Amino acid sequence: MSSLTKSLKPHFEQITLPIINFFAKLGISPNFLTVSGLVFTLFSVPFLAQGAFVEGGILVLLGALCDSLDGPLARKTNRVSKFGALLDSTIDRISDFLPLFGLALYFAEHLIWLSITLLNIAFWFLVSYVKARLEGLGVKKPIGGLFERTERVVVLITALFLNLVQWGLLITLIGSFFTFLQRLYLGYKYLSRE
Repeated sequence: MSSLTKSLKPHFEQITLPIINFFAKLGISPNFLTVSGLVFTLFSVPFLAQGAFVEGGILVLLGALCDSLDGPLARKTNRVSKFGALLDSTIDRISDFLPLFGLALYFAEHLIWLSITLLNIAFWFLVSYVKARLEGLGVKKPIGGLFERTERVVVLITALFLNLVQWGLLITLIGSFFTFLQRLYLGYKYLSRE
């Protein structure tokens, strides 16, 4: 988690607490919320592929909100589980892919922007992969980075709403590439000390 996200997280959780309490009273499962986020993001694909960026952006935003609320709901209702964590991480990767897939379809005949979109897919996944691999190698120290998932999704959604998709893709590509290098360097530092 980046320092920016870490500093904003308590404020976000305070603002969304009434929603969490409402979901808890309804008996909504955190895993249901996780899957709902995936469904919203999936429905964004045809809109983005047709250039309906605001409509697609709304669906991506709804998916991101579901994803941001499932963890607090799990903690509130004492339903934290290892499977829930696995499901959340897996669906995060699919939800990262889907909007970029929609944009790749939109840019299918524009080689440069299609390439930039595909490179985004690669580096969004690599940022997550390096962290997961380091954790699998037993690294216990924080594996952060400047431009993590929250920052990428916020930039993408903002770009969709403002119809500045190309700028959004450039920013997320540069940011995710830099974060990938950051995490590799952190991995080198941590592992070389062992």
